[in-house]
Amino acid sequence: MMTNDTNNINGYSEAEFRYLKLLADRFPNIQSASAEIINAEAILTLPKGTEHFLTDIHGEYETFSHFLRNASGVVRRKIDDVFGNRIRESEKRRLATLIYYPDQKLELLLKEEKYPEELYSIALQRLVEVARSASTKYTRSKVRKALPPDFAYIIDELLNESAVGRKEYFNGIIQTIINIKRAKEFIIALCHFIQRMLIDRLHIIGDIYDRGPAADRVMDALLNYHSVDIQWGNHDIIWMGAAAGSPLLIATVLRISARYDNLDTIEDAYGINLMPLATFALQHYQDDPCTKFIPRTVFEEEKETFDTRLIKQMHKAISIIQFKLEAQAVLRNPDFNMNDRTILDKINFQEGTIQLYDKKWELNDTHFPTISPDDPFSLSEAEKDMMERLVSSFLNSRRLQKHIEFLYAKGSMFLTYNGNLMYHGCIPLDTDGSFSDMKVGGKTYAGRNLLEQYERIARRAYLNRHTGDKNQIDADWMWYLWCGSNSPLFGKRRMTTFERYFINDKASHDEPRNAYYKLRENEGVINNILLEFDLEPKSSHIINGHTPVKVIKGESPVRANGRLLVIDGGMSSPYQKVTGIAGYTLIYNSFSLVLAQHAPFESRQQAIEKEVDIITQRQILEEQRNRIRVGDTDIGKEIMKQINDLKALLDAYRSGIIKEK
Repeated sequence: MMTNDTNNINGYSEAEFRYLKLLADRFPNIQSASAEIINAEAILTLPKGTEHFLTDIHGEYETFSHFLRNASGVVRRKIDDVFGNRIRESEKRRLATLIYYPDQKLELLLKEEKYPEELYSIALQRLVEVARSASTKYTRSKVRKALPPDFAYIIDELLNESAVGRKEYFNGIIQTIINIKRAKEFIIALCHFIQRMLIDRLHIIGDIYDRGPAADRVMDALLNYHSVDIQWGNHDIIWMGAAAGSPLLIATVLRISARYDNLDTIEDAYGINLMPLATFALQHYQDDPCTKFIPRTVFEEEKETFDTRLIKQMHKAISIIQFKLEAQAVLRNPDFNMNDRTILDKINFQEGTIQLYDKKWELNDTHFPTISPDDPFSLSEAEKDMMERLVSSFLNSRRLQKHIEFLYAKGSMFLTYNGNLMYHGCIPLDTDGSFSDMKVGGKTYAGRNLLEQYERIARRAYLNRHTGDKNQIDADWMWYLWCGSNSPLFGKRRMTTFERYFINDKASHDEPRNAYYKLRENEGVINNILLEFDLEPKSSHIINGHTPVKVIKGESPVRANGRLLVIDGGMSSPYQKVTGIAGYTLIYNSFSLVLAQHAPFESRQQAIEKEVDIITQRQILEEQRNRIRVGDTDIGKEIMKQINDLKALLDAYRSGIIKEK
């Protein structure tokens, strides 16, 4: 910390001296500073914590929850390591299920058990063994902080039973827990503690929202998780923009929710009143069959119900509003370079055709009761009134705002962590592999600078959400991140939503991908991206999702000689027909980098009652000759900085520059 600054205090700059004085408030003497240095140096020698990477959850709470509970198969492997051949396979399955779902499994076991005290005793002893093994690579301080408060002291004692002569003491604790009828609560606490210990940090690489039925429950789970970061996905960004009050992104969120018959998330989970939309749809589309707007979850042969018909009508109504608002955003923002996506002005209403991509296409639906051919982009008074009500509902949904605030607090466009670069979709590239540039606010950005600029805009849009029209351009940029050609969250030339609804000819549905998706097989291109983000290519990786890996067609998640890992394996059930599997988890522990490939999750009930776990195949991608220590990680680098600061404080104490307290 020494400096040659002429304005110094005993060899320290004024700022350095002021920092040391502040540090001295926390470590007021040589003894306290020395003890902290000793502790920090010891932490650097511990094995690094285990990181889990998941992506494209898409509201599939039950599957996501099971991945967290079984640590993507790590719980079962830990049981095998601890017990080997000491217990039977059936007992291992039962113990694993107990750890995953302790409340429900205990209740089931107790109904079948004649001697509950014996069940409690065996379960407690086995759980303590697993918990002890799961916590060995952490400091006692970190373990204590993770312990459930009600049982912290007792669990801490049981985890450190190995000392000579303590066996009777250990057994006495177990028996007392049973005698005072606290065994059930203690078992539940131990199971949650084991889950907590086996995942040190969770990385979510985008797309928590849409398609699946319970994105709100996924967000609740993440809110309560001990250590998590989130890289925003394209489906997340539209919810973030909707929560910021953007009418365009509110319309987009509602359209997708209707498309997947998932309006319950809007109405029940977030308390947003959809009656204005339902009333509007009934008024304007009552006699419209809305054939192309049937929800994805409803089969054509199913008998139509009133609810299904209403959803179709709401779906079409909000889609038309979305197309109008999109055109307005395009015209407001010439830098988007999206004039070909205004769409509605390209319809020949008399012919029932549309002119797109230098070709005339026949429309399958010409019923547009709310579109004025002379002014196709303007909202009717009824549409304006409805959207104003919806904007108010989104802005005033406390639960939604709580979830979106968490997405901003824990989220970002990208993250570098322990040698891994994480982003959801892509880095926009030109065909020669160079970074595509984009004019934003009068300045041109590319590569990392472009992603950082997009993130600033997204944060600004939400922070200024109550400023109305003043915030419109930032909110428009959030829509661009959903579907713009230079968006790292989208990665395609265009999004052909209108075409998929209104044109049967699939040639019009084509969405050309950004050059990144072809060039990502090239190790040199991936290395250049890693260098752009200040990472060493030989030892670093890019981890992303967004594009499902079609395992059934022989695709591999490992690209560019192992430098790029695409881990979207289809956790969302609509994608599983495409991928052939039900998701990936990337696991990065102190020994290796492991890819876990998961079969579909049957149900929580099957898991609890029949002890059916997700079948997981593991592939070791990289192994370390020497175990990775905390000192090798980003946290280790921060600890080293703290150690150096503390050593400077020691020098200041010993030289008399700062007085001990």
